[in-house]
Order: sequence, then C-alpha cells, then structure tokens
Amino acid sequence: MKSVSTVLSKVRGHWAGIQLLRDPSRLDQVFAMDAALPNQREVMARVIEAMQKNPTGAAALRDKPRITVDLVALRALPEGTFGRAAAELFDSNKLDPKSIPTLSVTDEIEWAKAHLYETHDIWHVATGFSTDIPGELGLQAFYAAQLPGRLPEFLLAGGLLQSALWAEDDFRPRLASIVRGWELGLRAKPLFGVRWDTLWDVPLEEVRADLGL
Repeated sequence: MKSVSTVLSKVRGHWAGIQLLRDPSRLDQVFAMDAALPNQREVMARVIEAMQKNPTGAAALRDKPRITVDLVALRALPEGTFGRAAAELFDSNKLDPKSIPTLSVTDEIEWAKAHLYETHDIWHVATGFSTDIPGELGLQAFYAAQLPGRLPEFLLAGGLLQSALWAEDDFRPRLASIVRGWELGLRAKPLFGVRWDTLWDVPLEEVRADLGL
C-alpha cells in the first residue's frame, strides 16, 4: 500500500504540472514537479554512470564541489569575462542566487542533484539561452541531449502543449529554441561537473569556445 507521503508527493507533482501548463515560467513549480517525479535516485544513478565516463564529470563526482554565486564579486570583474556575464544575467533578470534550493548532500546521488540545481543559471550564461520561456525550453533540450532524465522531457512537452493551447504565437520561437538546444547539447562538451568558479575571470567567448558552445 502506498504511503501517505508518496500519495501527497504525486498530488503535488500533478498540481505543479497543471500550474506549469498555465504559466511555464513558475520556477517554484518546476522544483515541485522535479521532487515528485518517480524513481529519482534511479534517474540520478544513470546521470552519475554517464558522467563517470567523462574526466570532468568523474573529477566532480569525486570532489563534490558546491558552488555559490557572489554577485558583488562578479559585478567587479572586467566586462566580457564569464563572471561579469553571469552577474549581468542575474541582475537583468532580477534573479536571486538564494532562490535556488540548497539541498543537503550525504551521498553521490544527492550531490549530483544539488549540482544540477546550483549550476542551472550558470548553464544559461554558458549556452547563451535567455531566461524567457523559449530560452528555458532550449536549455531543457540541451539537458536532454547531454544527460538522462525525466524532468526535461516533461518540461519540453508541457511547454509546447501550453503554447499550442494558449500561446500560439510563441510556438515557433519555442520550437526553434528546442531544436538549437538539442543540437548544441549533442556537439558541446559535457557541462556537468565543470568548475565554473575557476572560470569567472576568463573571457566569456573563450569559455564557450573551450566547451564547444
């Protein structure tokens, strides 16, 4: 018999899906859906298995670095650097690094999930995808190309369905962004495990070139 917590998690997940269909920009509902998806540890185990085949991913899984975004320090970097571009993305979109849940980590699987949460906005900077709905879907397609997982699948399907139902004019921009994200993700180096905090003072274009972006 299913536990009460399992049932409640599924209810929250379904409700989050409904909310995202109405408004795909609801980041809080993305986190709620992610938490409610079944077999989370099995999915993250597949991510770990895939990333262990890459030197950067394997090193990150070994060292388990956590990342914090110090906007004051990043704003002080020279224009054109990766860190300055990150600060500009956070500032221009009124993003607060503290809005990303800080997950506790006791094992490799929990660290991998925390790492993906903590680096999401940084992947926006590296890939060049904006934080509007087409940009978010493009980045989800990039995730889907690089990593196994269910959340990108749900978000991509929901984003296109929501557009078909209520935002028809946005369908083609969303689809174009998804195609670009998928193709970029396939040809770029794996971004999982990149030590972004060692790249803050490197020119943005150099970072992108080194990563195949």
